[in-house]
Amino acid sequence: MPELVDLILADADYLVTCDEANSVIKKGALAILNGSIFDLGPSDEIKKCYLAREVFSLEGHILMPGLTNAHVHAPMSLFRGLADDLPLNVWLSEVIFPAEAKWITKETVYLGSLLSFCEMLLSGTTCFCDGYFFEEEVARAARDIGIRGVVGQGILDFPTPDVPDSREMFKRAEGFLDTLAGFDLVKPSLFCHSPYTCSDDTILRTKELCRAGNVIFQIHLAETEWEREVILDRTGKTPVRFLHDLGVLDKKSLCIHGVWLDEEDVKILRDCRTGLVHCAESNLKLGSGIADLPLWIANGLEVGLGTDGPASNNNLDIFGEMRLVSKLHKGIKKDPEVCSPEEVLRLGTLGGAKVIGLAEEVGSLEKGKKADCVAISLGDPHTLPHLFFRFEPAEGFLPAYIVYFAKASDVKHVWVNGMLVVKDRKIVTIDETELLREVRRIARKIKET
Repeated sequence: MPELVDLILADADYLVTCDEANSVIKKGALAILNGSIFDLGPSDEIKKCYLAREVFSLEGHILMPGLTNAHVHAPMSLFRGLADDLPLNVWLSEVIFPAEAKWITKETVYLGSLLSFCEMLLSGTTCFCDGYFFEEEVARAARDIGIRGVVGQGILDFPTPDVPDSREMFKRAEGFLDTLAGFDLVKPSLFCHSPYTCSDDTILRTKELCRAGNVIFQIHLAETEWEREVILDRTGKTPVRFLHDLGVLDKKSLCIHGVWLDEEDVKILRDCRTGLVHCAESNLKLGSGIADLPLWIANGLEVGLGTDGPASNNNLDIFGEMRLVSKLHKGIKKDPEVCSPEEVLRLGTLGGAKVIGLAEEVGSLEKGKKADCVAISLGDPHTLPHLFFRFEPAEGFLPAYIVYFAKASDVKHVWVNGMLVVKDRKIVTIDETELLREVRRIARKIKET
């Protein structure tokens, strides 16, 4: 007698699991029960063993785990294009911080987050790690649209949009951690902006709160040469050595950017088991430099990919990020074999899930994990022909296909927690038309001032 499940995603041309073995199942299927993957295997076997309330045919598609955007400032989609082509410290101090002081409210954080989540889901990202202000509103937007994530309440040493009196910063952080306990798809975090906007005491107290709550501690680190020189002048140490000596680096810490790391910095992060997020496109656009990703990989660091905020990148496309990362480092190293498609695909899926602390739940398609997955359509002109003469067996070409060929626009359907959130490239959980109308209303006000 077949077992009853909620949903079978059947007949995918290829089921790309992105597990540790890079397993691929030709004509594969998932059996989903209560939001999790109950079983997976050849489609004929899954359909024989299970009776589903719904069977969703994916013939002509690749079925793979949803992508992970390991670093984003989702509400900043409302500032997309506000100021381009400026150095980071000028961009922040002269444009972004004043704009945030004027425009960031609960309403704008909610709307900006929804806009970003629409973009992410439509481009195959089902999991994110955010850091900003009014993060309860980011969590609410994630719940309403149906995307999984880690949301980090922003902490700085000066007044912020949601903490006008900076003396109340830690009271605010404690309240935030308590509030987020009731959310299902979203987990809390605390986000110290950087070593140059947060004092030693602020960094230490934030990490103490993170340890007490068993949550991820996030921080921008070694993003620019300017930052490295500022911290060196103040402490006599690189940013990484400075944080290490403070005692805040461990496996529950997440460092973002890491453009200006030396080999000793990398070894410290490895030994501390601290995750790193590579934001190649944002780093390039801001002129911050190019992080040595091959060095990170060679040293065994856990690495994920992030887009950074949509005001500095200006998109949230992890497919594009994977393609850029692979080609960028081949050119820098003058070696076509570095940053292989297999390595880069892992950064965009399981690697990202690991650094944000969600690898037990997502990042690969395996029994017991959450059913967060995307279907990519095959056969468009930009994907043909499928020659891939170097790969044996034939299924071995799939990481190369996903990294070099696939685009965000190839994402056809998306499930999070076993729930369909994108069908035929349309968001089905919220009124996208109404959202865009509201976003345009806010944007007009920002532009007029």
